Amino acid sequence: MIVRLRVFGRVQGVGYRAWAAHHAASLTLSGWVRNRRDGSVEAVFCGAENAVREMIRRCHRGPALARVADVRQEVETVMPDPGFHQLPSL
Repeated sequence: MIVRLRVFGRVQGVGYRAWAAHHAASLTLSGWVRNRRDGSVEAVFCGAENAVREMIRRCHRGPALARVADVRQEVETVMPDPGFHQLPSL
């Protein structure tokens, strides 16, 4: 399963990318995470369906200092490189 998420709210400057990378690696997911200029965080998660669904659930909470207002999910068709990466802001 591959999904793309956009996470909105207070999600930049609170360690969201590092948190997402840590949790994705703990679930053995591939993909990436990056900040967007609009203040959101964008991520692609790829792996076993149950692990991806668990990561989506976790993204609705985020790290302790985050305040997630909305999570938008899309089906992604491009397979990410193996492993999980933090990308530069876009």
